[in-house]
Amino acid sequence: MAKMEENLIQKIREMSYEELEKFADEIRRYMIEVTSANGGHLASNLGTVELTLALYRIFDPYKDYIIWDTGHQAYTHKLLTGRWNEFKTLRTYGGISGFTNIFESPVDRFGAGHVGTSISAALGIEKALKLKGEKANVVVVIGDGALTSGQALEALNQVKAQHSKIKIILNSNGMSISKNVGGLSMLLESLRTSKIYVTIKERIKHGMSENVEFELRKIREALKVALVGEDFFESLGLKHFGPVDGHDIKSLEEAFKQIKDYPYPTVLTVFTIKGKGYPHSEENPTKYHGVEKFDPDSGVFEKPQAAYSYSELFGKILTKIAEKDDKIIALTAAMPDGTGLTQFAKQFPERFIDLGITEQSVVTYAGGLATMGYKPVVAIYSTFLQRAYDQIIHDIALQNLNVIFAIDRAGLVGTDGPTHHGVFDIAYLRPIPNVKILTPLSGQDLANTLYTILTNSSEYTGPIAIRYPRDTEFGNLDEICGKIEKINPFSWQILNEGKDIALLVVGTLAEKYLEISKRNNWTLIGVRSVKPLDEQLLRHIISTHSHIFTVEEGSLSGGFGESVSKYLNCQAEISNKPYIYNIGIPDEFITHGPRGKLLELVGLDSSSVERRVREITKVKGVIV
Repeated sequence: MAKMEENLIQKIREMSYEELEKFADEIRRYMIEVTSANGGHLASNLGTVELTLALYRIFDPYKDYIIWDTGHQAYTHKLLTGRWNEFKTLRTYGGISGFTNIFESPVDRFGAGHVGTSISAALGIEKALKLKGEKANVVVVIGDGALTSGQALEALNQVKAQHSKIKIILNSNGMSISKNVGGLSMLLESLRTSKIYVTIKERIKHGMSENVEFELRKIREALKVALVGEDFFESLGLKHFGPVDGHDIKSLEEAFKQIKDYPYPTVLTVFTIKGKGYPHSEENPTKYHGVEKFDPDSGVFEKPQAAYSYSELFGKILTKIAEKDDKIIALTAAMPDGTGLTQFAKQFPERFIDLGITEQSVVTYAGGLATMGYKPVVAIYSTFLQRAYDQIIHDIALQNLNVIFAIDRAGLVGTDGPTHHGVFDIAYLRPIPNVKILTPLSGQDLANTLYTILTNSSEYTGPIAIRYPRDTEFGNLDEICGKIEKINPFSWQILNEGKDIALLVVGTLAEKYLEISKRNNWTLIGVRSVKPLDEQLLRHIISTHSHIFTVEEGSLSGGFGESVSKYLNCQAEISNKPYIYNIGIPDEFITHGPRGKLLELVGLDSSSVERRVREITKVKGVIV
């Protein structure tokens, strides 16, 4: 395997530039073929094909340490390092990951699924190499969107102080997932689009050889300062080169040669086109950032006409409610499309806040709004909310501020895998005082919950988290909007009344077990509030059933089941307490694969739950 990998790297080093261009086209065709069948991150990877080819003609991924931020741009890296055939299994169960993964290949130097980690990791790796007395280049490839994250900026601030010599390749395409926001991105974009700079750069380039052109970088750097002010990276003690055309392999190669042996930390800005080489993706890179199955010729995505996602529903309902309440403000961290807020942003631009990839800032920003009487709704993926844990505690919960967290992608998300599964939010939110955790039972229930809380804000105070899955339901969004009604979001719902055995099921999983509960005459309770517990109904269940099973699409450790077990143990006055058993995500990281397959893998599909309940109750002497 290692020999094959090295041979492919050697092969690209022996190719002519014409052959490299043809090979780049072949790589793009292969990416489109695989992602159209399996899903994946397409647009960002299409943009880094030439960059990777040139990089690996100069740097050696087997001897040097190439750190890819996020992994959204590392598909060509995977293809060149021994995974060409395996690439067909991308994101499938048992196949290769969509991100860099240290368990998958030794050249995946650091695992990544969340942005902004690469520079910190690279500094640590470089320090370890120094301590070991080993010499190797340490190279970071990071996107301009990722560079706006707090961790990346913190690490940049430490580069000079750490006496580092890392090489940072800044892939600037003007995008993270959606359009970049913030001062740093505007600075890069002003340089990218400056007609004066581009014109002079082209005249220099075409009037002289590549070596002379690069040696005149001092002239260009002075020009950059004149056009956009003081260089951000130079002010931090890093030498800033570029920009270089990210699709010109020859120019990239010359630039990489120049920085390879440079004795100081460097930043090389490379301009690329997100979605390069696939017209559908170039025209709409946000749509083709993270894709599900689609037709590669037409670019049309596979989706049942009568289906809607929870993200779409959330965005539509919030927009509808906001039409009658100008206090509602929606916030996101670079994910307006992913969280369903595109229409809200268009309709209420002054009440839509996108702070880029800055989850910590978004949460505290929402807290500031709440102190001024507004109703901030923070729409964020469960896995990304983890990055703002201190802010949830210190800035929101401690002050008991009225902030709603709309937690998208709660539970198993499928093919994105362990870096994106939202299985820890119940466990990390439950211990925080003042925080309430709601888990609507269906799309209609989500609509009703949002409506109830936002239109009765005096009754529902403090931080409230509403979690819902990355899933689709069949139905009509307009019909759901027409059926919105006020509910008690802290009450549980009896979906089937049986005897002896009760299933307490969190959120949308509950409807999956309706058939087995009826077939076995088990009581099925839809748990729409994890915290607080519906103590009235819980006490009734405790007093009328011999066995209670809690089921949740979240971590067992610290989860809903633990809270019910604790409650039961504290009821000293109850003599004949029922047996309680918790079902959920085990204490391990779950791999990637189709969501249905993963539910089966962890024992949360209806057949597995039925089998588990029957096995346990049989052992305990209950006839089922």
